[in-house]
Amino acid sequence: MDKPTYNSIFNDYPDLVDFNQMREMLGNIGPTLAYKLLRNGTIKSIKVGRAYKIPKINIISYLIQNY
Repeated sequence: MDKPTYNSIFNDYPDLVDFNQMREMLGNIGPTLAYKLLRNGTIKSIKVGRAYKIPKINIISYLIQNY
């Protein structure tokens, strides 16, 4: 899939998603893998207090690079 296709698939998500939305976008991956992707910087995120905020474009970039 190319980038416009991913954008249309994730059109219902806001530009800045939370942890659970990111898990949904990645096919309902488990929380352990999701935290690993965020902690090691594989998917760039912003930490606000204890919560992760992830720009949707970073998830799309991850998918394009890895699939």
